[in-house]
Amino acid sequence: MISMLLAFAAAQIAGPTSGQTSGQILGQTSAQTSGLTPAKAGPLDIRADRLQRCIALVQSDPAAARAEAARWRIAGGRFAARECAGLAFAAEKAWPAAAGEFEEAARGAQLAKNIGAATYWAQAGNAWLAAADPVKARAALDSALTAGTLTGLPLGEAQLDHARALVATGDLESARTDIDLALTNAADDPLAWLLSATLARREGNPARAKKDIGEALRRSADDASVQLEAGNIAALAGDEDAARAAWGQAARLAPDTPVGQSAVTALKQFDGQASAPRPSTPIGR
Repeated sequence: MISMLLAFAAAQIAGPTSGQTSGQILGQTSAQTSGLTPAKAGPLDIRADRLQRCIALVQSDPAAARAEAARWRIAGGRFAARECAGLAFAAEKAWPAAAGEFEEAARGAQLAKNIGAATYWAQAGNAWLAAADPVKARAALDSALTAGTLTGLPLGEAQLDHARALVATGDLESARTDIDLALTNAADDPLAWLLSATLARREGNPARAKKDIGEALRRSADDASVQLEAGNIAALAGDEDAARAAWGQAARLAPDTPVGQSAVTALKQFDGQASAPRPSTPIGR
């Protein structure tokens, strides 16, 4: 989760959403876009630089990052300082607190007509998912997606998180629509293929499940979650050898995690049995 939140933050720094309003971007003069001498560094550059420092601090000392965010807010950092605080809370796995900070950042950005608001809403949705609150996640991600300013990979990741929230609230049909969109915008993310395969299995579409888990394995065969689902799909097809192999790999990759333990439990059904393998307990992805 924290890696995804940091990726959103990095996109804020790299792209125009780090400080400009949509009007500022669309209203740039020809002198600003024609290759003439650029303007000197201004407040937006300083804010991006300070956010970059915050991201580095989050990864080494989250408590210090929270203190830095508080100082930054007092100094007028507004929504960027809120994002810094959210990232720090996320690094400490204080997910509700992180989500609250991202939501405050989003509201502040909306009041300032800053197009980064959609990214903050997406971060809030991701944090609410980590907090196991899919209803709040869905609301935040609705705001992120309806803003219409996310593009490319950030858009795909928000669509993927929206699909996860929909699955968690039982709306599988709408989740399929979101996942298919995410596979267009975030096709290199193995989680997108994993979730698509899991959903296809639950939908009773074994051909789609097999195809999509193959894509996930091609991108991330060393992910225990991917191997666990590969075993589930093989089990559903009655392929005992493939199920054994995938579940065994999941257990080896992550022996002390819920995913690895699910794989071990699934393998126990083969002890002294000749019946067809059964899928393991879903892992909630």
